[in-house]
Amino acid sequence: GNLRKVNIWANFAYGVGPVIVPDEPVPAGVDYDMWLGPAPQRPFNRNRFHGTWRHFWDYGGGLMSDWGVHLLDMGLWAKDLVKAPEKVLVYAANTYSQPRARETFDTMTVCFPKDDFVINFDLTAGIQRGPYDMLYGIAFIGDLGTIVTDRSKVVLYPEWDNEQKKFMGEEYSYTEGKESHGEHVRNFIDCVKSRNQPACPPEIGRAAALHAHFPNIAARSGESILIWDDATGRFTNSQKANELITPVYRKPWELPKV
Repeated sequence: GNLRKVNIWANFAYGVGPVIVPDEPVPAGVDYDMWLGPAPQRPFNRNRFHGTWRHFWDYGGGLMSDWGVHLLDMGLWAKDLVKAPEKVLVYAANTYSQPRARETFDTMTVCFPKDDFVINFDLTAGIQRGPYDMLYGIAFIGDLGTIVTDRSKVVLYPEWDNEQKKFMGEEYSYTEGKESHGEHVRNFIDCVKSRNQPACPPEIGRAAALHAHFPNIAARSGESILIWDDATGRFTNSQKANELITPVYRKPWELPKV
């Protein structure tokens, strides 16, 4: 049937960030200056370091970029879209009730209008449940049914036939029993050896990454809507958003121009 909507959600408890702790001396054996790279110089804090760095704008983008790049990639796959989003609509807030070590948003609702369907992305940090009793997943919603999937299972829910007063088929499910990380690693290694294109070439990776980063850029710049011109690599309706495209590098680090 005709695909009408892709609903994506990501609900993870870790997304609210860790408990706040004070700064401390750099641990022995850590080259902290090299670890920071082009990011601003800051006192060492374990919450900004290994693993939990993803909650701070200097190094990451929270759940939006952390999981968005993976799940939005699958959403784009539905129509083989390999291009940047032309428009994004965003609501973002911090609604978690307790203070945590975090700069990124714990609650976001994002919409990507496409030519003939729409992609929605919802994230809620601090919880571990979601639609269809899945903490994360994707629902491909069409005229004849809905396909729900994550990294280990697929479920088909047939749509209701209002004329016949019955569902259009039987519910079907398949469970792999494990997440498919190994297949991705195997494909990459095989392509390094064969020089063939991997399952996810750079063009697809770019499209997924832009879909994951644009909502954060919109929210950080105070915009609810951003319009993107891929030819110029700029947003057409917000100079504040354009200023967030490329970070300011700490000296002596420089971004190579190619």
